[in-house]
Amino acid sequence: MSKPEKEEETTAPPPAEETTDQEPVAEAETLAVEPVEEEKETAKSVPAAAEAEKEPGEEEIEVVEEKIYTIPIGRLGYATDRGHRSPKAVRDVRAYVARHMRADEVSISNEINQAIWRRGINKPPRKITVRAVKDKEGKVVVYPSKTA
Repeated sequence: MSKPEKEEETTAPPPAEETTDQEPVAEAETLAVEPVEEEKETAKSVPAAAEAEKEPGEEEIEVVEEKIYTIPIGRLGYATDRGHRSPKAVRDVRAYVARHMRADEVSISNEINQAIWRRGINKPPRKITVRAVKDKEGKVVVYPSKTA
């Protein structure tokens, strides 16, 4: 009689096999989810690469006209007091670009402002090369030249 009891024990493993059948289904479900996540990661990395090509601080504007100027700041107004030369240089750059681009509204980028103020209030550079970009609304933004 002990032998039939052992046979009953051998019949018990099939329910364990059913649980193993369920586990591969769960693995198949996780495998199906993983490639979708990888595709999402690669899709995210592509726009990041496109954004990296764009210059920092430069917004997307519709360019109508773009010109490069070398502005002679020394000729425009070094005959001022020492404590007012860099602020006058910034005003002169704005006036020069407004006159040459025929624009009423001119904004200067932070990089140009830092280039003028690099040596302090007393000694702005004698000349500076800039890139003036005019959009369809007539606004002009002054950036540092790509070649400089």
